[in-house]
Amino acid sequence: MNALAKVAPLKLDRTRQSAPQVFEALRELIVSVQLEPGTVLQRAELADHFGISQTPIRDALLRLGEEQLVDIFAQHATVVSRIDLSAALQAHFLRRSIELEILATLCKLPDAEHQQLMQRLNANLAEQEAALKPLDVSKLALADQAFHREMYEAARVGPLWNLVRKQSGHVDRLRRLHLPDEGKPQAIVRDHGAIVEAIARKDAQAAEKALRQHLAGTLAFVDDIRQRYPDWIVSDAR
Repeated sequence: MNALAKVAPLKLDRTRQSAPQVFEALRELIVSVQLEPGTVLQRAELADHFGISQTPIRDALLRLGEEQLVDIFAQHATVVSRIDLSAALQAHFLRRSIELEILATLCKLPDAEHQQLMQRLNANLAEQEAALKPLDVSKLALADQAFHREMYEAARVGPLWNLVRKQSGHVDRLRRLHLPDEGKPQAIVRDHGAIVEAIARKDAQAAEKALRQHLAGTLAFVDDIRQRYPDWIVSDAR
């Protein structure tokens, strides 16, 4: 069966290069857990689906391989990888380290920049709250990503977001498995609200505490997630 048979049709922008678009589309399908570990990604099927040659498909798959989201077996097959807990923990460490420094920077912004940031963060919070009623997991996940990226941009370290994102495929998949759990969406929005309130007061200590709690939310439930999705996770992490 075609790996994309059960997902919504994907269309490419013919004014842009194909390979980056295919990469982003497949990456989102993997990170949003629409493509399960072990799913075979065949170049011919993907080329037919996107209506392009196999060359950009190959390039996109190689990029996914660099992020360890697929396992590439030369002359055989490319399959969606299992979630590597070691990689997830390392990505969590990297993101937490960077974002703690970002929060310290944001709490020292000049008043005019600080006010503009607060307007953007509060607008994003409103989007997150709207995604709760009724619950729209995809919309909430996008708003969550935008929330954090907004802070990187405000701290003038936007390129670091791309670095973090490149390393975060495994931990992001864990979060998407955990996101639909009862109370988890509401907890995400509450945590973001606490971060925003602390930034508003320019209270770096409170912002740090709120961020640590927020980023640790999914990892605290790793054992439960692993028990419910044993075929999804490589469980040799310590």
